[in-house]
Amino acid sequence: MKFLKIFFVTLIAILGFMLPANALNKEINLPSATGIVEEITAQEVNADIEMIKQFVEIRILNGQFKNETRIIENSLGGNPNYDINLKKGDKVIIHFEPRSDFIVDADDVDFYISDIKRDNAIYVLGGVFALFLLIIGRFKGLRSLISIVCTVLLIFCVLMPMILNGFSPILSAVTTCIIATAVTIYTVSGLNMKSTSAVIGTVLSLMLAGILAMLTIKFAHLTGYTGEENLFLHTARPDLDMQGILAAAIILSALGALMDVGVSIASTINEIYITDTTLSWKNLFNSGMNVGKDIIGTMSNTLILVYLGTSLPLVLLSNGIDLQKFFNLNQVVTEISSALIGSIAILSCVPLTAVISSLLVRERKIFTKLNK
Repeated sequence: MKFLKIFFVTLIAILGFMLPANALNKEINLPSATGIVEEITAQEVNADIEMIKQFVEIRILNGQFKNETRIIENSLGGNPNYDINLKKGDKVIIHFEPRSDFIVDADDVDFYISDIKRDNAIYVLGGVFALFLLIIGRFKGLRSLISIVCTVLLIFCVLMPMILNGFSPILSAVTTCIIATAVTIYTVSGLNMKSTSAVIGTVLSLMLAGILAMLTIKFAHLTGYTGEENLFLHTARPDLDMQGILAAAIILSALGALMDVGVSIASTINEIYITDTTLSWKNLFNSGMNVGKDIIGTMSNTLILVYLGTSLPLVLLSNGIDLQKFFNLNQVVTEISSALIGSIAILSCVPLTAVISSLLVRERKIFTKLNK
């Protein structure tokens, strides 16, 4: 268990080193606050430009300007992507923008309605998810919950600062995914040869996904600009490598499915060997491959369906468009390539994990020592 302790101490040290990298913006950056719509005091209609301007009385509920009341303009232009339709009693997110470097009181700050407050739904769903995980999974569910928190922290506290500080997005993604894989699998399945086999198989498959992503981006001339968020990011940070970020996103997207496949294959081979310790590594490998053949069909289908689900508006746009033109669009090729690269990585994970696991689980001395 010494290795496990050293591993987690190292992880905490990495997180502590990378956390200061978040302090990249030295300008005045006031936190947002929650407000409630007290009343819509007036409404102007501009027929010439089809614009409705509301004057909304907002009371701030928390933060530095708590209980301050302001009349804030809210423009409605008929675009559902940008319009914020409000009524009395709605809670909204208020953005503060300082007028100067010296803030004395609320009169030195401009107030804007940023969006409707929606995070309560996230808290409810997150609570239901955690409750189900603990009820069904019990102690292993608790360990799974811990691994999820660690993975999220790794993305926000390691991956994001590394990319923003100028590190290679691909190298940053691979490093983060390797740590996340080890943390997740060892936390959930324990420190043993079964888990080690799953970790090695998953990491090797991730590296293959990274290589395929880089090659596809280069030879398909993918730009990395697949949506508005990419354009916003480029505007804020034009120095970032958008193609590298795209490759990092592809690697990160495949991680969950790869860990699932790796653990399933390694666990199967381990259970078979426990049942019959006389089996050779070839017999164990063949058993793992037989199970893997059943897994890859549904898992690859699941991954492709996930990408299709997130890209449903794009799929609907294909109706009535020349198919040759459609399948050569940057965003379409990016989404299809991501799904295929993830599926190829899953396919490679089966034989890689099977051969590694069939060799390692037979090392009974090491297995026994690590479980003491």
